[in-house]
Amino acid sequence: MTKKRGVDWLLLALVIVGAIAVIAPFYLVLVNSFKSPIDYATGGPLALPESLDFTGIIKFWDRVNFPEKVWNSIFISGVVAVLAVLISMLNAFAIGIGRVKGRSWIVLLFLLANLLPQEALLYPLYYMFKEVGLYDNVWSVIIVFTVIQAAFGTYLLSSVYGTFPKEILEAASLDGAGRWQILWRVVFPISRPTLSVLLIFFFIWTWNEFLIPLTFLASNANQTVPVAISVLQGDRLMDVTTTSASALLGIIPTLIFFLIFQRTLTRGITSGAVK
Repeated sequence: MTKKRGVDWLLLALVIVGAIAVIAPFYLVLVNSFKSPIDYATGGPLALPESLDFTGIIKFWDRVNFPEKVWNSIFISGVVAVLAVLISMLNAFAIGIGRVKGRSWIVLLFLLANLLPQEALLYPLYYMFKEVGLYDNVWSVIIVFTVIQAAFGTYLLSSVYGTFPKEILEAASLDGAGRWQILWRVVFPISRPTLSVLLIFFFIWTWNEFLIPLTFLASNANQTVPVAISVLQGDRLMDVTTTSASALLGIIPTLIFFLIFQRTLTRGITSGAVK
């Protein structure tokens, strides 16, 4: 009994340490975003601000045209999430339920494609987009991330659809439903919680991407939020408070998105666990 209690205390201590390690960066970003440079110099990074100062937030907002960058990120992430989920569902339906030949090898191919490092894609994609006139165009990033996210989504969904109850599919076929009707009237409604989880993850993953948008979106008007923050943080004129404000403003949109769809995410995970 004493040994078990000691293990519980140890686990609790590890959880507390982990929570502090996660919360500490957010605390530093939050408190330093509302400090003036003088307040930061006198009080240090850990102290609370003497008074709320929005200079850093206003400076970053105006310097990078933040609403424009937010719209670019929302548009790219939203289109990628929707297209990737749609393509993943169609591919997985063909592989998992359609039972195409060489199913295992096709799934393995999608897995290997998802493991391919982004650095290996930059050189060929750069010249390809140059040739077709999509360089410095948001659609170049949308195409790349749609393929990358759909590769993962296909790998995941094909395994899920492979265990889809045959009785339901046979009953739908006996009722006269074709493959397209089975997909949209049977498979899609049942797998909607899983698709919702994929949609949320694809949006957040695409939002946080940096290397490919930095490479293919050269002009300032097409930059996403992570790229704008990184480029501005490389400016020697940036102070710590403005840097913290940029990080805070970069976090807020994804936090709002997560809070809005938190119930959908929880419902999708618990639904998958019950099934």
